[in-house]
Amino acid sequence: MKTTTFLATGDAFITRPFPEGGYEGFEAVRDLICRYDVRFSNLEMTFHNQEGCPAAVSGGTWAMAEPELLDSMRSYGFNLYNTANNHSCDYSHGGVLGTIAHLRERGMVFAGTGRNLAEASKPCYLETKKARVALIGASATFHESGMAGGQSGEVGGRPGLNPLRFETVYHVRRENYEKAASLAALTKINASMENSIKNGYKNPPKEGVLPFGIYQFELDEKDWIESRPNETDMVRIEAEIQEAKKQADVVLVSIHAHESDTENMKIPAMFLETAARRWVDAGADAVIGHGPHELRGIEIYHDRPIFYSLGNFLFETETVGLQPLEAYVNKKMPPETKVGAYMDQRSKNGTSGYGVLWEIWHSVMAGWTMENGKVTQIQLYPISLGMECPRSQKGVPVLTGDEETLQYLAGLSAPYGTRIDIKDGVGYINL
Repeated sequence: MKTTTFLATGDAFITRPFPEGGYEGFEAVRDLICRYDVRFSNLEMTFHNQEGCPAAVSGGTWAMAEPELLDSMRSYGFNLYNTANNHSCDYSHGGVLGTIAHLRERGMVFAGTGRNLAEASKPCYLETKKARVALIGASATFHESGMAGGQSGEVGGRPGLNPLRFETVYHVRRENYEKAASLAALTKINASMENSIKNGYKNPPKEGVLPFGIYQFELDEKDWIESRPNETDMVRIEAEIQEAKKQADVVLVSIHAHESDTENMKIPAMFLETAARRWVDAGADAVIGHGPHELRGIEIYHDRPIFYSLGNFLFETETVGLQPLEAYVNKKMPPETKVGAYMDQRSKNGTSGYGVLWEIWHSVMAGWTMENGKVTQIQLYPISLGMECPRSQKGVPVLTGDEETLQYLAGLSAPYGTRIDIKDGVGYINL
């Protein structure tokens, strides 16, 4: 394999077309992206003309943009995309299929969603002059109705995303286990489950395991929280990695995951760390994480990069064009409410939420170089999305050379033993 370069960004939540000629700072971002051979972004948006109806629940904001905004993404130079995330099914199956149709119409290479589970799970392949690159896209953050479904012998599958499910187990000492058991008995919180067990629809829990509604406690010698990736999903994704390894020179895995095991969203959940390392063991050359809308640390595992989150690349959530009735009902607003008023209430007139958090609006683009099949260097380019700008202008990336962002990322990466050297406004990880 020839020396090949890669660039990846985090979430692209795009809702506005660019002005003619691009916004101020656009050309510098585009030119940097286009220096690389493989250019990836996560499309955290559905793109269609209301081919789908709004789902009963959304990933937060019901995310839909005109298909023409896909051309804006292409104007940056991206050539590889993930479509599996918590917004993939905001507009039900029709939104999934409409987005796929508009992507294919433009010849855009993507992975993560499909007409059924087999399609959503399979790799896509990008042909470059230097290497054939496979991408597998998946999401851990989603409503269960958004999962793609597999086919049976008689029934077709269901459109949706490639899921990575997980379970969270709360390990507790005996005294706390007994307190939880007493509370479960008092409140009858498990009554429905117990009836399902009695009628043969569910299996009883193992000894030392206490269901508590949707939660699960396990008897242990100490109190701690454990999250585990779903083994069925892991086996499926690992099989796709192994297949891609036979068919491509480089295999990338994209994973969308908001989850943390604590209130600190900067720390990825244990299941995500476990899954990412297993994917590298299965043959992935890099794991590209995104989801929490902020940076997480970078781990070098067996000489392969795991980006636990690259934060935001485009974040125009407040200028989404339309919201369904449910959005207004959820905020106890009248059905004739408009999007602007809804966003004012959600953000308390710009005084709370994402709009006032520094880490939401400062991120990086990550580049790396592979020589003879090995990663030799990672480059980190800080970007700002205009936190100080009015709603009508904020959310687009500009290069900053900001060492504060790089030092912040270095601090997040240090627990993984990763060192980031900073020179002339760029971060470097040398392998």
